Amino acid sequence: MDYKIYQSLRFKQELSKFNKSLQDRVEKIKDELVKTPYSGKPLGVNWFREKRYENYRIYYLVYENLQSVFMAGISNKKDQQKTINTIRLLLDFFKQELENLIKKDKST
Repeated sequence: MDYKIYQSLRFKQELSKFNKSLQDRVEKIKDELVKTPYSGKPLGVNWFREKRYENYRIYYLVYENLQSVFMAGISNKKDQQKTINTIRLLLDFFKQELENLIKKDKST
């Protein structure tokens, strides 16, 4: 079964600040994650992963029970650990945001 891809509000805001080539790459990553959500490098646990593109890292969370992938952050190599730590701190918030997006999706 295909996974549905969602982006956090924060992720969308961050992505809009980057150049077109990174934005295009994120679109390709999204297309790939629909079929293979566990591609990319695991970050300590199977459901928290990253994909690399040039000097950037795209972070996402896989929610198997919701058949969803939630794109949570982007960083360069320099800010990698800070971003990973922030995402870990906000896991409950991200799950709530995802559940709200799914409800909104179902109602439209």
